[in-house]
Amino acid sequence: MPPNPATPAVLWQPSKERIARSNISAFIKLVNKRWQAGVSDAHALFDWSVSRPEQFWTSVWDFCGVIAERRGERVLVDGDKMPGAHWFPDAKLNFAQNLLRRRDDEAAIVFWGEDKVRRRMSFAEVYDAVSRTAQAMTVAGVKQGDRVAAFMPNMPETIIFMLAASSIGAIWSSCSPDFGVQGVLDRFGQIEPAILFAVEGYYYNGKVIDTLPRIAEIAKNLPTLKCAVIVSYTRERPDIAVIPKAIHLEDFVGRYKGKTIAFNQLPFNHPLYILYSSGTTGVPKCIVHGAGGTLLQHLKEHQLHTDLKRGDRLFYFTTCGWMMWNWLASGLATGATLLLYDGSPFHPGPDILFDLADDERMTVFGTSAKYIDALHKAGARPVETHSLVTLKAMASTGSPLVAEGFDYVYRAIKKDLLLSSISGGTDIVSCFVLGNPTLPVYRGEIQCRGFGLAVKVFDDDGKAVTGAKGELVCTSPFPSMPIYFWSDPGGAKYRAAYFDRFPGVWCHGDYMELTDRGTCIIYGRSDATLNPGGVRIGTAEIYRQVERLEEVVESLVIGQDWDNDVRVVLFVRLRENLLLDDALTKKIKDQIRSNTTPRHVPAKIVQVPDIPRTKSGKIVELAVRNVVHGNAVKNLEALANPEALEHFKDRAELRR
Repeated sequence: MPPNPATPAVLWQPSKERIARSNISAFIKLVNKRWQAGVSDAHALFDWSVSRPEQFWTSVWDFCGVIAERRGERVLVDGDKMPGAHWFPDAKLNFAQNLLRRRDDEAAIVFWGEDKVRRRMSFAEVYDAVSRTAQAMTVAGVKQGDRVAAFMPNMPETIIFMLAASSIGAIWSSCSPDFGVQGVLDRFGQIEPAILFAVEGYYYNGKVIDTLPRIAEIAKNLPTLKCAVIVSYTRERPDIAVIPKAIHLEDFVGRYKGKTIAFNQLPFNHPLYILYSSGTTGVPKCIVHGAGGTLLQHLKEHQLHTDLKRGDRLFYFTTCGWMMWNWLASGLATGATLLLYDGSPFHPGPDILFDLADDERMTVFGTSAKYIDALHKAGARPVETHSLVTLKAMASTGSPLVAEGFDYVYRAIKKDLLLSSISGGTDIVSCFVLGNPTLPVYRGEIQCRGFGLAVKVFDDDGKAVTGAKGELVCTSPFPSMPIYFWSDPGGAKYRAAYFDRFPGVWCHGDYMELTDRGTCIIYGRSDATLNPGGVRIGTAEIYRQVERLEEVVESLVIGQDWDNDVRVVLFVRLRENLLLDDALTKKIKDQIRSNTTPRHVPAKIVQVPDIPRTKSGKIVELAVRNVVHGNAVKNLEALANPEALEHFKDRAELRR
């Protein structure tokens, strides 16, 4: 038969040897031996995992070697309720104990702070630092269920503080130090922390950013604080007298010595993390995740979907305000070394993260689609400047990775590489769709759905469809669902967030297609989906074409209410010194029309000098739509560059 012209090119295919060595192959042997599952490959494993969820998650527990006081006989109670199901209701475990299973002298954490700081800590040193911090926190009055907050960069201390908090059973919450005072208070003010860990300054793009004035304001407005622990990074022992209840980290932990940690054994669903929605439409929702579900889901994603093994060296470019930081930290549970980087990924130049990859023998490189696009636009070719001999996988998230981004990675970074476009979110502190080391990589497509997650695509009538666009849903419970929202008695906000659209089914808010190959294509957020003439268009379909053009650095598209319908408006940020003239406008429209449909072609194209984005780098289509329609954006503190919204106000082009 001739090849299906609609099938995209295969850009990477694992060798038989790589498949045989994979954790997935070992896992398949385990489930076939234990359950007589008859699983032959990754596709069959997915089908079995969603049809036999209790057997699957028990197998993940055993395969990944979860450490627990007990697991109990019951695996899933009220499994027909969503929400309302309970996983491993009799289990007792400690999240930190599972991440601190190694105590040897190999590197556990390697840290680069731009080109200013380089540090490394062994597994033994990390364990001792966690022990000392946990002792100090206990003496300070922190107990099980208390909240511990961090205003910290992605540095070793942040991992240590989180592990110390979870060893006690306190609940961890963090945001990055680039947040403004109100953005921090919008988050931490809701959860009333007992302790605040905060850094005195950080480096970005070669500059030192002083955070002490903001810390003083934050601490003054958190009345529940027992103390504010100040961490030195850019200077030694700064003056902290103006900060209420402040103490230097070295004084906080100085009189304690490392000793065996008495990990508090807690229920499977004991709260571990509080993460936050983006907050661009109001005060952020506080999403509470349980220890057991987070641990199991991350172990599954690391060991099965990423093929992470003891001794691997795991990197993700992230801040502590993005769930990928939590995902990265869990790599310790597999015995991997964490490679941390804080600062600009382009300082002192675009080579810096690839220098880290070579110098520290990185095996997994995690980043965002925007970073890959920026590398491409900068003309970087690491394949020519770096060896990357140890690199076996690259992960991309934050926004859909366009097909040209796939081409760029295989052409300019490395040919023999598992490129995993992944998508999930803060809501599940993990992924619904992601990579697989035993499957091919198709151009522009996400390899597969997550094992154990009954992911489907629903049309508007709630019917499952293949080969058509619709809502990404999950039809059965899974362990990493949030356990609740903070200050949401009765769970009304929780149910409204995920279960209003299709009762009893998790509706994630992504516009997606599931192909007959089992691959997935994300077309953008459902709430940002365009609807001209009643036809739904995913924003990523337009971005995919526009950002192929060399003249365009980045873009943002919205639907503007116009003449009793909706028209598509595209905003573009162009390369320096370029202006949007008639010829470039026509070129952009022709690019979109030739590769999509006439309905995708914007009615208006407008040049702007900047595109607003969240702290984690995601463009904010809804905020721009509100500005264009004259509506207020309720929480500017959620944005990294709120001043960019001014470029979208009262545009003459949009009044005609």
